[in-house]
Amino acid sequence: MTMPPPQPPHPVAPPLSPQDEKLWATLAHLAGIIFSPWGALIIYLVFRDRGPFVRAHSAAALNFQLTMIIASIICIPLMFVFVGFVLLAAVGVFALVIEILAAVKANQGEWYTPPLTIRFVS
Repeated sequence: MTMPPPQPPHPVAPPLSPQDEKLWATLAHLAGIIFSPWGALIIYLVFRDRGPFVRAHSAAALNFQLTMIIASIICIPLMFVFVGFVLLAAVGVFALVIEILAAVKANQGEWYTPPLTIRFVS
């Protein structure tokens, strides 16, 4: 009995065009505004092997969103001394501004890493 030839573990997807890479990189940042880290995580998992630009931007968006979640959690105990409310609002405004800026940079085809980001995913 002959064995069938081995199959690859998963089919290899073709690389994205530069326009598609810019689109998905932009959406990775914009998804962070609506879906927090879930949108960037899904885009990272689906498109990370299809182009370096979308991989870098989706990883940056995911890292930034995780960092903002940690910053928000730190603000919760600080609410007992009332400074947490102000800091939580500042974190929200900062996250919104940076995600919009990153989406614009991605749409223009520029490489961008958000400031104050802890690197969890590379």
